Amino acid sequence: MFIDFVKKYYDKEYNLNCAETIIYAANERYELNLDKKALKSMAAFGGGMGIGDVCGAITGSLAVLGIIFVEDRAHESGKIKEISAEFFNRFQAIFKEKNCIELKEKFANNEERCSKMVYAAGKVLEELIEEYR
Repeated sequence: MFIDFVKKYYDKEYNLNCAETIIYAANERYELNLDKKALKSMAAFGGGMGIGDVCGAITGSLAVLGIIFVEDRAHESGKIKEISAEFFNRFQAIFKEKNCIELKEKFANNEERCSKMVYAAGKVLEELIEEYR
């Protein structure tokens, strides 16, 4: 299951942010064959893009959806807009929020960090991949 890969990479051993965790986990689970530069591209999306805005688990998940469902460019794929919106809808149904700062205040702590959001994003991501593939 995808959540096993998410848990693996969200471990303190790897020291990845939420966005990195999702893309590393997806890279292994779905055999995306992303190179180190592609993986590093998600570094700036953790912590709500460094300013506490949109949750890194969301941005990481959207990146994975783009990699899996877009052939060449977004404008050539009507499906990606629909899948992205569905991801947001499902994530927001769980947390009623997408903002990193507010999510952390409500659901994170020092011990578990943002695991609730990362694991939920992983679950939603896996569901969508299975449904739309």
